[in-house]
Amino acid sequence: MTPPTHGVLHHVEIWVPDLPRAINSLGWLLETLGYTVFQSWDSGRSWQLGPTYLVLEQSPALTDDRHDRCRPGLNHLAFHVEDAATVEALAVEATQHGWRLLFPDLHPHAGGEEHYAAYLENEDGFEIELVAINPANRG
Repeated sequence: MTPPTHGVLHHVEIWVPDLPRAINSLGWLLETLGYTVFQSWDSGRSWQLGPTYLVLEQSPALTDDRHDRCRPGLNHLAFHVEDAATVEALAVEATQHGWRLLFPDLHPHAGGEEHYAAYLENEDGFEIELVAINPANRG
């Protein structure tokens, strides 16, 4: 196996207030996007895609019970998806897993006319962005 490219993201760890709820929303999304369960323990789970993995953990050291994306720290995670049809299908299916569409009046161009994406927020205040891959913009 070829080692990861220098600078590629190794992992992201997100502390969540309710692990089962996070698995239902974030875990569902990660698996739908092609991530596979990598590690699992009583207070956490991780999913991996390529050399990068994402951890959800319900830590006893949490100081709040809801993420606030407007405070300093993580605002959102953005994921590439195949095309606009996939963005739409995932945005609809996501509502069955604890997500709601943000900026519905601007959807799917809340990021600008040339940017096709769905911005979703789950019950715990975490935001994700599903971005359609535009073949013309691939580098």
